[in-house]
Amino acid sequence: MNAVMEFLAGPWEYDFWRRALLVALLSGVVCGVIGSHVVLRGMAFIGDAVAHSVFPGVAVAFVFGFDLVIGGAVAGLLTALLVAVFSQNRRLKEDSVIGIFFAAAFGLGIVVLSTAPGYSGSLESFLFGSILGISDGDVRNVAVIGAVVLLLAALLHTRLVAASVDREQARALGMPVFWLDIALYTMVTLAIVISLQAVGNVLVLALLITPAGAARLLTDRLGVMMLLAPAIGAGSSVVGLYLSYLLDLAAGGLVVLTVTAAFLLCWCLAPRHGLLAKLRTRRAPAVGSR
Repeated sequence: MNAVMEFLAGPWEYDFWRRALLVALLSGVVCGVIGSHVVLRGMAFIGDAVAHSVFPGVAVAFVFGFDLVIGGAVAGLLTALLVAVFSQNRRLKEDSVIGIFFAAAFGLGIVVLSTAPGYSGSLESFLFGSILGISDGDVRNVAVIGAVVLLLAALLHTRLVAASVDREQARALGMPVFWLDIALYTMVTLAIVISLQAVGNVLVLALLITPAGAARLLTDRLGVMMLLAPAIGAGSSVVGLYLSYLLDLAAGGLVVLTVTAAFLLCWCLAPRHGLLAKLRTRRAPAVGSR
């Protein structure tokens, strides 16, 4: 018992660990809440697209010495706005527009970053995260932006759910569906930007989608899902960090593997929608018919 307590308390003597844990927790909570809306609307692809579209902004900010969070947020918001505007053309489906801008933005980021000396190491930290190198300023940015995103999600919750369930009915009721789309894209962008340093550009989609997908398997009630998703995201982030400390392996990858393990557990053991529950349901009529 004492050995377990010493292991749990051991990393807390390091400042970089406390900063990493705080950012991981905040990222897990914010991504869990916003990811629930993304999963509910079946728009995981936009999460992937926005994750890659923030890359040129981060690259430009790195090259010119600006704040990386602000650079990523501006690029992500600009791309999300372009996707929303171009998607109004009915000749092009939304996923086609997303694919076009996502690839273009990521290519632009690579080109911009290649102009910086020694860009290979910087590219690796952007792609795969560097949560143990987070500064006090980064923690403040994550806390402030995360609070704004959660407040905005709470204020727009009812309208976002209505637009997700039935867009045409929402339009008929006079709801500004286009601006609700922009608001959701904006929140997705900000959630991804504050999570980049935790798991990196390539893996951030897992923090946005996987906890919400696991929560979706556990409950049919959206309110409960929005409580479970951030709990799964934050809990997985903490477990992943401790595993990184124990095994001396990459923190971002272990956070993603932990949240994926949580999803697989839910997929097997969820009370109503899990694999075992479905097997029991199929077997029950067969037993009753004997």
